[in-house]
Amino acid sequence: MVSGTARRLGPVRRLPEDVANIPARANRTDMFSSVNDIVDHPPRPAEGTLALATELLGTISAIRRIARRAARLVWQDEPLPPAQSELLRLAATRPGLSVADAAHELRLAPNTVSTLVGRLTAAGLLDRARAVSDGRSVRLSVTEAARRRIAGWRDLRAELGARALEQLSASDRDTLAAALPALQRFAAQLEENQ
Repeated sequence: MVSGTARRLGPVRRLPEDVANIPARANRTDMFSSVNDIVDHPPRPAEGTLALATELLGTISAIRRIARRAARLVWQDEPLPPAQSELLRLAATRPGLSVADAAHELRLAPNTVSTLVGRLTAAGLLDRARAVSDGRSVRLSVTEAARRRIAGWRDLRAELGARALEQLSASDRDTLAAALPALQRFAAQLEENQ
């Protein structure tokens, strides 16, 4: 008799004789299903692809870091921390964005985004308004001061980037221009794979 929450599962099945006689030292993980077979584990990329990804992501990081440092040297305003900058740019491109949507988009915890919203609001760069539909959720929009700041920063970075590009050969500039669509597809694929 079976007691409690346990229940009888039926007769015990015996392994076929040829499987039962596999030597103990053999790797049976190749023969039997496991949890790992159920979970989607893509195959490891080829070594050349891994090397390219490492070089590409390292180069993109270096470009971002150097461009940010160069812009900060000549920027007149106090620079914003990266997370605040990202939220401000997101709110500028998607007016009326909710805190929850911003958290999802930035892949941050909602309470972290709420803290960022508070800081940006205190700095006069972000406005919070109650949603008309339910009156409970908050909708975000950038202030005019934030629009000017975003435009100024974008223009400054573009000017610094253009100066560096002018010092490259025409062939290098053409190569970089031709690579842009592939880089944009790469960014989209990274986003999709998350």
